Amino acid sequence: MPVEGGETGCQKMFEQLVARDFGNVLYFRSHRMLVDTYALQHPESYCASPKSLAAHLTGLCWLLERDGSRAVGGEALRRWLNGTPAIEKPALPDRRGDLTIASVVSTRDAETHGRAVEAWARSTWQAYAALHPLARRWIDAAVAQGRPKRGGT
Repeated sequence: MPVEGGETGCQKMFEQLVARDFGNVLYFRSHRMLVDTYALQHPESYCASPKSLAAHLTGLCWLLERDGSRAVGGEALRRWLNGTPAIEKPALPDRRGDLTIASVVSTRDAETHGRAVEAWARSTWQAYAALHPLARRWIDAAVAQGRPKRGGT
């Protein structure tokens, strides 16, 4: 579904939704999911580096497959990304999902908003299916890094 105003219109919608998230805790419940989904649909701007791609790709995987907090994401991922993970940026899909931010911006209450963000996120995640194994490996590395070492001090 194309967005009126193209990329500029899309960015404006994103900024409106982020402002709404921070203005109302009921909308903030899906904030991280909204940000990661938007970033993966606009990787030229938001996933330019391997680390930024890893942040949003693992973020969405964490939320959808590991039932992470849709508001703030996963602490293990943040710690891993704050370090120097050895990651390379893979090729990205040409299609980024069947839904766009336009399917979210028209919602009028927090419950409908949350469902729309979830559907948009799942559509985008499916478009990145070829990168699912990589996202899962990166998550496993992040979780393993955060575990205490056995038998050591």
